[in-house]
Amino acid sequence: MSIRKIAIVGPESTGKSTISAMLAEHYETVWVPEYAREYCEKLSVPCTWEDEINMFRGQLELEKELLPKANKILICDTTFITVKIWSDQMFGKAPQEVLDELPKHPYDFYLLMNIDLPWEDDPLRDFPNMREHFMEVWHRELQELGANYTVISGQAEERLENAVRAIDHFLKS
Repeated sequence: MSIRKIAIVGPESTGKSTISAMLAEHYETVWVPEYAREYCEKLSVPCTWEDEINMFRGQLELEKELLPKANKILICDTTFITVKIWSDQMFGKAPQEVLDELPKHPYDFYLLMNIDLPWEDDPLRDFPNMREHFMEVWHRELQELGANYTVISGQAEERLENAVRAIDHFLKS
């Protein structure tokens, strides 16, 4: 049986890591953490173009490493599409290597986390006043990929229930 890859994506401070861990527990599987978070925590200077490429490669490698440990589905806390979105924002374009890989590395289903959660400050978050903009960017990126996705809203337990309902529906289809 092949592993179905579920990507948890969205703007900053929308609960992606929290919901990823909860979904992995619910489905008794593993989840791929966001490689960029750990990478950026180690930086002492602003992120560079090369850092974006390193994060792209690191996310793919981490996913590849965890895939064999998955139980029917692999929950991915974000994907390297984030590298494209951040590079577009910070540098005006994305690395060609990332653009070339996007259509070759699909996910079976995406949960796009809505911006209905309150903003939580974090040293690695940069755009508290641009959440609506980034929500639009995520919609556009997923549509351009022809991705199968659902927007997940709600607070706490309701958000988890909505995510589980969406995944269960996807798995039955």
